[in-house]
Amino acid sequence: MSPSESSTENSTEKKVRIGIDVGGTFTHAVALDSLTLTLLGHVKVPTTHQAKEGVALGIVQSLEKLLAEAQVQPSQVSFIAHSTTQATNALLEGDVAKVGIIAIGSGASALMVKQASNLGKVEIAADKFIETVFRFIDSSKTLDDDSIKKALSELTEKGCQAITITEGFSVDNPANENKVLGMARSMGLLATSGAEVSQLYGLKVRTRTAVINASMLPKMLDSANMTESSVRAAGISAPLMIMRSDGGVMDIEAMRKRPILTMLSGPAAGVAAATMFLHISDGIFIEVGGTSTDISAIANGRALIKGGEVGGNKVYMRTLDVRTLGVAGGSMLRVNGQKIIDVGPRSAHIAGLGYVSFVDSLTSPSLETIRPLNSGPSDYVAIKSDSAVANLCLTPTCAANLLDLVPVDNCAVGNIQPITEAFDLLGKKLSKSGKETAEEILHIAAQKCIPTIKAMLKEYKLDKEMVTLVGGGGGAAAIVPAVAKELKMKFEIAKHADVISAIGVALALIRETVERQIANPTKEDILRLRHEAGEAVMKMGAEPSTVEVHLEIDSRTSIVRATAYGATKISQTDTQSQILSVDQMVEIAARSLKMQPSELKKEADTSFFQVFSAKKELKQLLGLLKRQVTTYRVIDQAGSVRLQSQNGQVAQCSVSQAEGTIVTLTEKYANWGDAGKVIPNILLLQGAKIIDLSGLLDTEQVLAVAKTELENLPTDEKIVVLAQLSH
Repeated sequence: MSPSESSTENSTEKKVRIGIDVGGTFTHAVALDSLTLTLLGHVKVPTTHQAKEGVALGIVQSLEKLLAEAQVQPSQVSFIAHSTTQATNALLEGDVAKVGIIAIGSGASALMVKQASNLGKVEIAADKFIETVFRFIDSSKTLDDDSIKKALSELTEKGCQAITITEGFSVDNPANENKVLGMARSMGLLATSGAEVSQLYGLKVRTRTAVINASMLPKMLDSANMTESSVRAAGISAPLMIMRSDGGVMDIEAMRKRPILTMLSGPAAGVAAATMFLHISDGIFIEVGGTSTDISAIANGRALIKGGEVGGNKVYMRTLDVRTLGVAGGSMLRVNGQKIIDVGPRSAHIAGLGYVSFVDSLTSPSLETIRPLNSGPSDYVAIKSDSAVANLCLTPTCAANLLDLVPVDNCAVGNIQPITEAFDLLGKKLSKSGKETAEEILHIAAQKCIPTIKAMLKEYKLDKEMVTLVGGGGGAAAIVPAVAKELKMKFEIAKHADVISAIGVALALIRETVERQIANPTKEDILRLRHEAGEAVMKMGAEPSTVEVHLEIDSRTSIVRATAYGATKISQTDTQSQILSVDQMVEIAARSLKMQPSELKKEADTSFFQVFSAKKELKQLLGLLKRQVTTYRVIDQAGSVRLQSQNGQVAQCSVSQAEGTIVTLTEKYANWGDAGKVIPNILLLQGAKIIDLSGLLDTEQVLAVAKTELENLPTDEKIVVLAQLSH
């Protein structure tokens, strides 16, 4: 074969994206075709919590099994990423390193620095602490090498396995921290600094964040090195990415510096799938496992983020707002007399029991109550069968099967005969029919989830009519339909629900957040942070043409935050999909709006999106006041609802007209209140891009960022300006 023939063959070779999700019970791995997102194969192995290599062993095992069973060649892998529970487990179990703290200060501020950075024992979970040893270096004159070496030596002699360096106002000038950091690393010590983990003021919180980060370094680096060497040994040359707690991924070099960012990366993976694979615009993502359920929110196609906490203490990191509940597909039932008094929190898996759903038959079944694992209440229900090796139990998954709520292609589909027999047996004890018993189980399980969902809808001001409940995880069918029925909300069970988190890992975008505290930020300040965030993701391998940056300004805290995200390679997924006609798109928009297609108006379009609007009447004050608003839907060419608004305005214009159009919309629809002038949220549609400018505070800021986004485009290119108005 000639070199040119070899080159042609390689250029047409199928490219594969691999995602590996580390769950509490199993580690799932999936292979997706990079162009079509077809699932090429998926495998699972037990999560290796107890192995000396930690969860890294399970990651390696799942990768090896996936490559073999899906018949994927290492050269075909264009992207590989994994989530990890290593950081979270380390904190929950107290499996962390002893940390030495070197604080730097001088003059009158020295006392303040000592008080703020000498943390003692840092609580990370109930009765779990990071032990720290403190040393202070006076920098009144110069920071001399001897003082630094002396402090580092003393800390290592005290058994410190990692070092944190901290100084007041180092975010403005990190030179001193960097000098000590460099010397520590040159001595072969694991180290991190306050300015390396956060650029926000607040010495105590910044130091605490750095200490927690440092405490994870030994175990996380061992795990990362093992995983990376195994990936390379398998012949995969694609960069290894790790899931972050905010729903994106970072390269392994970034993880080696800030392992703290991998906390909660498991739940983040499912939400990444909801936005990237399912294209949910506004939704509540409900990921249901066997033991617990994770609930998170999505608005305008973005997962909603909050500030992080460890051990009840604030840290400078951003995580998805994920709320975990002790009810799921495998939750056991508690019965007192003729009444079901609870569903969960004990699960069949934790109790070492099987599901009635997944046995072929029952022989002489009987009911009994048990105390699982010799702890907790003794009124959990078990089914004893002569044909089963161990006791079985009825669960919400069994109830959903009996009530025909499990999709036919779902992993939770069970055997209806033993399920029916078991429910008839329990129903007889409760003086109910089997189906009435199943309905009661799902009602109790749903009621455990509903308060959290209602709270998230209220906190994030999400419109219930526009929100879709999206179920992921193997137990989704056991919980989500029942919740949707009681809340009277629309829902869907994700395709490939049991491996949806691994799919999310495979599709996650490279992400980085840069934040500063800037009083009255100028447009130059905003654009500088935007540039810095964009450069950071491109450095990790994001293609420049895919990079988007979302900006937020918090006027209360003066925090300016730029979050950049981009793909390792331009995704052709949407262009490979069947392109729908405008008539087909308007039907999708009409279904979303619960209206007839004839009632909708096509407002605008780009080469990738169609925007439809309709007039609706909003009722306020218990229906006493009514007003007409324009509601819109943005549909992509594959038929997904990508944006929606209950009250908004749409304007089609060219790039050259963008500034005037933005000014008109922001000024015309601005509101005035106690906080002053509030402009509507502005979003731009350009080609296949959604440019979200909703986090900016005034028209000047919106124009500055819009100009940067559009400056290299033809002046006559069509774009769409969307204004989302407050109700």
